[in-house]
Amino acid sequence: MRSLSTWFRQILATGKPFLQLYTIEGASYSTADFSYTLKRSWPSFQDDLTSFKETISETISAGRPMTFLKFGDGDYYFLKGVPTGSARPGHRAISQELSEESLETYRRNSRLADRYMCEIGVANRRMFREVFPGQGVDYPAEFVYGLLANRWLTSQFRNSIGLIGGEQKIHLIEKLMKFPEYQEYLGLETFQDYIVIPDKFAADDLNTTLTALQQQIQTSSSSLFLMGVGHVKSGIIPYLSKFRSAVYLDVGSGIDALAGVISPSRPYMADWTNFRLRAGLDYNSLDLLDYEFDGRAKFIG
Repeated sequence: MRSLSTWFRQILATGKPFLQLYTIEGASYSTADFSYTLKRSWPSFQDDLTSFKETISETISAGRPMTFLKFGDGDYYFLKGVPTGSARPGHRAISQELSEESLETYRRNSRLADRYMCEIGVANRRMFREVFPGQGVDYPAEFVYGLLANRWLTSQFRNSIGLIGGEQKIHLIEKLMKFPEYQEYLGLETFQDYIVIPDKFAADDLNTTLTALQQQIQTSSSSLFLMGVGHVKSGIIPYLSKFRSAVYLDVGSGIDALAGVISPSRPYMADWTNFRLRAGLDYNSLDLLDYEFDGRAKFIG
C-alpha cells in the first residue's frame, strides 16, 4: 500500500492527492504528474489491471504467443527520426542516423504487436496517437512497472520466466540471482533464460540483432519473457513469437530495476529495493539512465 508520506508529497506537488484508482498494491509512485489526480485519465484502471493479469496468465496457460509493446516518448522520437534523448545518434540505440528506409522498417514492424501499452499521461498518449493512428492503447504502461515492482510477475511465473535485455545488465542480474536474499525478494530461484542484445547501437543493424536473438530464443524454455531492449524493440516485435511461442512483455526500464540500478522516481518504483554487488563490478560502466547511486541499496556478495 502506498505510504502516507508519498500521499502527502503528491498533495504538496500538485495540490491534489494521487487517486486511489491508480494504486497498485505492493508498489508506490511518488509523482507530480497531474494525470494521476484525475479519474478521467484512465477510469477503468483497476478493472483493466485485473484483465491484464488474467490475460497474461491465461495466454501462458494456453501456450499461445502474445507480444506487448510499451510506447514512451523516446519511442516517439525514434520512430519519427528526431535525434534527441535516447534516439540521438551515438547515445544509446543507434550510432548514426538511420536511413529513411530503415526507419520505415521499424515503423512498419512496430505496428505488428498484439497489444500496446502507454503511460496514462496526456502527452504520451497524444504521441502514441500520432505514431499509431487508428490504433488504441490496450493497457496503461504503469501495469508492467507496478507488477514488476510488487514482484507479482516474478513470483507468479517463477518456473517459466526469462529475460531479454542489454548484455551487461542481463549478466549482472544473473550474478545477483545466485544469492538467496535476492531470490527471496523476487519470489523465484532463477530466471529460466538470460537472452542478450548489444548494450549499445542494437538498432543499427536490425538483421544482425534478429539473427542473434533467434539463435538464443529458439533454444530457450521460458513461457514469459520480460523484455527491456530499447528502441530496437520496434523492429524485432513481429519476429519474437516466430522464434518461440511465448508471451513477450516489454517492461522497459524494469530490467534496470532487476539489475539494481533503477531510480525511485521511476513509475511505481518508490519502494523498490536495489540489490547491489559488494565487489566484482564497475557500476560506472553500465548505462544507468537517470539512476544516481545515493548509498541506498542492499549489498550482497
